[in-house]
Amino acid sequence: MLLLPDTDSAGFSPLADATKSLLSLVIPAVFEYYTDRRLSDLAGAAVSLFFPSRFCVFGGRLHFRYASMIVTVKSAALIGIDSHIIDVEVDTSPGLPQFATVGLPDAAVKESKDRIRAAVKNSGYPFPRYRVTVNLSPADIRKEGTGFDLPIAVAIVASEGIVDSGILSGYLFLGELSLDGRLKGVHGALPAALAARDRGLRGIVLPRENAAEAALVRGIEAIAADHLADIVEHFGGRRVIEPQKALLFADSARNRNYPFDFSEVAGQQQAKRALEIAAASSHNLLMIGPPGAGKTMLAQRLLTILPDLSLEEALETTKIYSVAGFLAGRGDLMTTRPFRSPHHSISDAGLVGGGQTPRPGEISLAHNGVLFLDELPEFKRNVLEVLRQPLESGAVTIARASQSVTYPSRFMLIAAMNPCPCGHFGDRHKACRCTQQQIRQYRTKISGPLLDRIDIHVEVPSLRYRELAKTGTAESSNDIRNRVLAAREIQLRRFGSPLQTNARMTSREIRAFCPVDSDSRELLEMAVDKLGLSARALSRVLKLARTIADLAGEENIAAAQISEAIQYRSLDRTIF
Repeated sequence: MLLLPDTDSAGFSPLADATKSLLSLVIPAVFEYYTDRRLSDLAGAAVSLFFPSRFCVFGGRLHFRYASMIVTVKSAALIGIDSHIIDVEVDTSPGLPQFATVGLPDAAVKESKDRIRAAVKNSGYPFPRYRVTVNLSPADIRKEGTGFDLPIAVAIVASEGIVDSGILSGYLFLGELSLDGRLKGVHGALPAALAARDRGLRGIVLPRENAAEAALVRGIEAIAADHLADIVEHFGGRRVIEPQKALLFADSARNRNYPFDFSEVAGQQQAKRALEIAAASSHNLLMIGPPGAGKTMLAQRLLTILPDLSLEEALETTKIYSVAGFLAGRGDLMTTRPFRSPHHSISDAGLVGGGQTPRPGEISLAHNGVLFLDELPEFKRNVLEVLRQPLESGAVTIARASQSVTYPSRFMLIAAMNPCPCGHFGDRHKACRCTQQQIRQYRTKISGPLLDRIDIHVEVPSLRYRELAKTGTAESSNDIRNRVLAAREIQLRRFGSPLQTNARMTSREIRAFCPVDSDSRELLEMAVDKLGLSARALSRVLKLARTIADLAGEENIAAAQISEAIQYRSLDRTIF
């Protein structure tokens, strides 16, 4: 038997090349006949051996392979909390065996060639025995992570003729491969599904671990699989995978349930009032009090009086948690507001986000929710100072040499601190052991610009036994929440958006919605002169007074509301 070399191999006679070219034209003519019948393993292997760049054998059938074939499938790359569509182009052409990946891949993407080769072979499919070139386009976007394993593997299998590449064009593929072909979950499935919908694709194909979050996006199919072979057989028409189903937003929202309630908190009426005002308009709040007074207990119950997330807020919050990898195995949207309470040893990168590959920090994970900083002066000064810009803008931008990403960070800052190092300055029941200098040094750990950005400073005193053991039912979270929702409804009519509140009013909106009478102006003038309030602190007093008036159902701001707002600036006063 004469074995003819591949037509692109160097060093063979023109006669051999011409003979082989002729045979390569004849054999495709009978290709349809053979693909409709089972070939013997020996015959299929012989044809595949003679013409490895033209034919391959899979499942006992002879599959025609076009030389220098290019297959393109869609995938996605994360930039911040958004995904950008990436074209994964796989070119298989005659030549020495080589696997090259171009298009600005990171180390994880470059290493994928070994995972992909093993996964394809161990799934029972032939792997090309010639040159394979993978291009990730556009090439100016950095490609990171292991989510490109699946699209590259599917494109390679399609280049072997096992799957029609035309069917793949309507889907986005995302997933990591094990060496045996099993699929592993990846970060950012929800943003990828949103990008697929916006591009007009039919669906997204991904590991079962990520299917629930992808199914949250309406208008596209979420095809979930456990193994590479399941996907190949599905698109080859030999198996059917039903799209994943998800709960509706209304059904998910019914699951809102908290283990805490304000009725469990004895006393502390002033602190409860301050928290009600803060919840009514997302004002930042600082509680000052001795150890054990109930500051943490009060902060934990703030979520129970906040409004539910809107669909827009829920999707945005869920996207952040998807990017951070905190949604594995979840089957619904985040319908409860996040509550983040980092330890005071956290770094500035852990708080605002960062790293060589930027990831969301605690302030972004608290987006549309609450960031609780207990023992505020114990945080490093540089960590607290990075909060200043996000508190104003509601977003944080992390710049690196290779890229710059922006994460949303619109949160309520709730902080707690002791009044002095020993914790008992001003306590009615226990004497303070600290010197004046120690107290000054302790309080100056919190800078003036940061205090300016905290609307409410409220004291939380210690309670006597009689107050703690007092019988009777305190006001429940549901009662307080009803007043908060009424105030939010007033703000919705005022601004036309549930995302806009009094706490986020601009200077122009303050002039329009916070007019004051002569008595109120006198109070404000006295507060500025006596307390030394800055222009920023003064604007926050006006915003706070507007919220207090909304809770009272008043259209205009009166002197009583201005007076109550001023009393919540306790740390602006001189302590000695």
